[in-house]
Amino acid sequence: MSVELDLSQLIRVRRSTAQPTSIVRVGDLEIGAAFVVIAGPCAVEDAASLETVASAVVASGAHGLRGGAFKPRTSPYAFRGLGADGAQLLGDAGRRHHRPVVSEVMSAEQLPALLPHIDVLQIGARNMQNFELLRAVAEVDRPVLLKRGFGNTVQEWLAAAEHLLVAGAKDVVLCERGIRTGVDATRFTLDLGAVIVAKQHTHLPVLVD
Repeated sequence: MSVELDLSQLIRVRRSTAQPTSIVRVGDLEIGAAFVVIAGPCAVEDAASLETVASAVVASGAHGLRGGAFKPRTSPYAFRGLGADGAQLLGDAGRRHHRPVVSEVMSAEQLPALLPHIDVLQIGARNMQNFELLRAVAEVDRPVLLKRGFGNTVQEWLAAAEHLLVAGAKDVVLCERGIRTGVDATRFTLDLGAVIVAKQHTHLPVLVD
């Protein structure tokens, strides 16, 4: 597959000829160097369940721990996470099990609660083009995991990554989230072709959710 994108203005994300994939280092973990698995609960619910899942993550050989302290929800009645308490539980579990921790940030106001505990800040699919949030996250010294919006093109995804790099982010990892297909039986469908196109055009490492 070869899809041409107009990346003439995206000087920081585009891959030059024969340029290798950039390596994002999070503690001892190198994202982009080899196959990496990051796993964990959708949302942090309590200490006991998090410990059970974190132990399973380690036993399975996964390299990182993820979980939602602050959760965006389609329904206003769904559990939205434990907030700052969830971030602390997640950070404690990561240190206890010697795994770097990934969690989503939805607003700049959440950063003080997350930064003491979280190793990688995730920008979720709903916020991929929340440019004020991208700027705020880029200004803190933390790697960023940028999910592709489920209605966005690869070029828009890479442009969002460029926003992060221009604003000062040193380490950005892309994450393909999947796309909406209009079929209710599946929430999102993996767009593996987008992963291939992204890897052709950018030096940033690419993960799949």
